[in-house]
Amino acid sequence: MALFGTDGVRGLANRDLTAELALDLAVAAAHVLSEKGAFAGHPNNERPKAIVGQDSRASGEFLEAAVVAGLASAGVDVYRVGVLPTPAIAHLVAESGADLGVMLSASHNAMPDNGIKFFAKGGGKLDDTLEAAIEAKLKEPWERPVGAAVGRVILDESAQERYIYHLLSSLSAPLTGLKIVVDCANGASSRVAPKTYIRAGAHVTAIHASPTGLNINENCGSTHMESLIAKVAEVGADLGIAHDGDADRCLAVDHEGNLIDGDFIMAILAASWKEQGRLKKDSVVGTVMSNLGFMKAMKSLGISVPTTAVGDRYVLERMIAEDFVLGGEQSGHVIMRDFANTGDGILTALQLMQVVVSSGKSLKELSGIMKRFPQSLINVKGVKKEELATSEKISKEIATHEQALGGSGRILVRPSGTEALVRVMVEAESNEQAERIASEIASLVRSELQ
Repeated sequence: MALFGTDGVRGLANRDLTAELALDLAVAAAHVLSEKGAFAGHPNNERPKAIVGQDSRASGEFLEAAVVAGLASAGVDVYRVGVLPTPAIAHLVAESGADLGVMLSASHNAMPDNGIKFFAKGGGKLDDTLEAAIEAKLKEPWERPVGAAVGRVILDESAQERYIYHLLSSLSAPLTGLKIVVDCANGASSRVAPKTYIRAGAHVTAIHASPTGLNINENCGSTHMESLIAKVAEVGADLGIAHDGDADRCLAVDHEGNLIDGDFIMAILAASWKEQGRLKKDSVVGTVMSNLGFMKAMKSLGISVPTTAVGDRYVLERMIAEDFVLGGEQSGHVIMRDFANTGDGILTALQLMQVVVSSGKSLKELSGIMKRFPQSLINVKGVKKEELATSEKISKEIATHEQALGGSGRILVRPSGTEALVRVMVEAESNEQAERIASEIASLVRSELQ
């Protein structure tokens, strides 16, 4: 079974993802990237350099120690940046010319889980080939450096400030007068997000910004919007921003508490950028999970939507291959290549809020650009997800429902890339229809894949 999912290696910390595995993965990554030339060309025999960060999970403390030990033992100088968002690691790798980045995070997953994400030179996520090579390299014998050849470990205390400077440099005008609430999910954005939004000129109320190591994503953040909606109403804010545990995504709510997901955010940005002449090729890259309403709204504006498999790295691959500047996922991963080569929740929020300020319109008015088709999503757990592709009975059931929906809806059934489950997603003209079809397919998946 492959270790790597759609976004690195994840599992129950200290059970699936152990200190031993983290150390071995770090060593293997150092060796594979060295072989691929990422560490080549260092003048005066300088050691390669890595940036290592983590979100606020308690398990990140021992996993970071293991990763740092593995890299240093392989002859890599390690710069520890502490608790920072995942996109901060990608930026710092690119900005510093580092050869490798490692982030300890399980994103939106519950606190007991953790994960390891690798970034290559330049700050991009590793492709499938490199991940497979790292996995194959695990436990292979290797010659250990000794003496002055071992890596050194350095605490980089300027990393947070350099990242904030990068975020603020993306704005063309301040956010003066905007009143916002930000939910930091007790995660990696807890310090950086409020500080950045305040320095951008907004009046900021921060909630769930007190991580204890145990409360990340606990009834808060982008997977639990209820408290954000309530706080926006309580303080009379213009809008609310929600981040996930590692802050690589952003969801929003308007002043009435209506959800503004990644599709709405991309639609608002795409329309604004097209009007400014900034939207290259009049295209925005989506995924197979992008809402049908988003597709129709973009078509009405003369904007094409090439789609990819779910996963922001697949979105980025398509963007780079065809030179697109905007893309992302309904979940709130939004990539803006003018500023970064990875999804960045804080950066996304800044750009969204800039459109609000510059247009003079409320977020609710701007979100009128698209009508969201009702969607029902059921996660079917405890099934053999690897057998989904070979089930003719499930395929026939899906085809029957698709024929009945015609052009007024769609169905997507896929195994999760990060969790042991099958996702059943149905869009239709009514909630009742979407829920009924999703329930019928999910029941079949459950019975067929036991």
